Amino acid sequence: MSEMMWGGRFTKAEEKNALDFNASISFDCRMYKEDIAGSMAHAAMLANQGIISKEDSQKITEGLKKIKKEIDEGKFDFSIELEDIHMNVEKRLTDDIGDAGARLHTARSRNDQCALDLHMYMKRNMGRLADKLIALEEALLSASKKYKDVILPGYTHMQRAQPVLFAHHMLCYFAMLERDFRRLMDCYEMTDMSPIGACALAGTTYPTAPEEEREALHFGKIYGNSLDAVSDRDYLLQFLSFAAICAMHLSRLSEEFIYWSTSEFQFIELDDGYSTGSSIMPQKKNPDMCELIRGKTGRIYGSLMGLLTVMKGLPLAYDKDMQEDKEGVFDAIDNLYFALDIYAGMINTMTVNGSHTREVLEHDFSNATDMADYLAKKGLPFRKAHAVVGNAVHYCIEHHKVLLDLSMEELKSLSPLFEEDILETLKIENCVKNRESYGGTGPKSVARQQAHGEKVIAEMKETASAWKESMAFLG
Repeated sequence: MSEMMWGGRFTKAEEKNALDFNASISFDCRMYKEDIAGSMAHAAMLANQGIISKEDSQKITEGLKKIKKEIDEGKFDFSIELEDIHMNVEKRLTDDIGDAGARLHTARSRNDQCALDLHMYMKRNMGRLADKLIALEEALLSASKKYKDVILPGYTHMQRAQPVLFAHHMLCYFAMLERDFRRLMDCYEMTDMSPIGACALAGTTYPTAPEEEREALHFGKIYGNSLDAVSDRDYLLQFLSFAAICAMHLSRLSEEFIYWSTSEFQFIELDDGYSTGSSIMPQKKNPDMCELIRGKTGRIYGSLMGLLTVMKGLPLAYDKDMQEDKEGVFDAIDNLYFALDIYAGMINTMTVNGSHTREVLEHDFSNATDMADYLAKKGLPFRKAHAVVGNAVHYCIEHHKVLLDLSMEELKSLSPLFEEDILETLKIENCVKNRESYGGTGPKSVARQQAHGEKVIAEMKETASAWKESMAFLG
């Protein structure tokens, strides 16, 4: 006969390899705070509804507090034979306090218990990730102010295109992460639903009070359908979608930092604390943090695709396949948390070589569009102006010059519309200064973006604070 807590109808124990394959305690033990808090709320509700005695409820609560203290202190021995965090805690509780512990699972299934733990765990970790997102946003905004006068080439197709302020470039990533935060807010709202009370799939015959447990556990809503409550993993898919997009943004920034820090570019230098060396080449300073973050992005994508694939053919309600929901999500949380944290530190400590980025622009054709705009403003149709400037660039290449090297005689030979003021137009500072269109790279436009950034960060902090306060009861 099986000795498992669910083993009454079984005549033999689970095979060792099947037990090892089935168990999830190696990874779901990280949800112990949520599991214990959920059980405390459930015990209180059962007592308030007269389903168990107040005395039993008190014993359960004290027993669970003792177990939590042991786990906090690393003194609790988790057993793979008990499969998961839920059975490990319940078995120990029952061993400690007897029948009172055995009554805890009344009007509850591991299906809604597991879902409850995961909802709470995700809410708590969204608060932690929110803090790291905010710290990175602050670092980007700070860098945009510290290097507000630095001009560097902007690129399309990895070819120099037009000059932009370094601040403008950093604020582009700020905007990406601002959208990421809004996606995280959507995730939180979808996660802020209590599944407890759904039991295995059909609800319960006991006179439970799900609203009481919802309030005790600081949830905003309760699932309206018990089948949905135990089978829903949309909130995890939503989170992994957020994580994948956020990681993609960090990977794009990584790519730029990697080539910006090369000897060929020399636009930035990463701090030694965020770089590594070579085991054979003493001169090397490698941007390994950027490369790791770029690499881990694929891992987070894999977690999203993995869970989508797990869920795609599952019939209602709970299926053991759903045990595969946790490892990928936990891995995505861990890697995104560290990536955001590392990037905030990396940006706060990097050095931008503004004199070099400025020098680079003196030797290319990033001001060509400004020359075309100059002619268009003089009345020449833009397509014809484009052709004139294309001829000018070709002429310069043949004669080893840049546009600012051309004499007025050479310029007049290209178009009679050129006047002395073209030389002011082509200055790199003016190419940036004159782009004051909404969202453009001009200093006034960038200042508006920075002011918006300050407001956004304040709003983010308010949201993150509310999330953390909501889950503070977990300790």
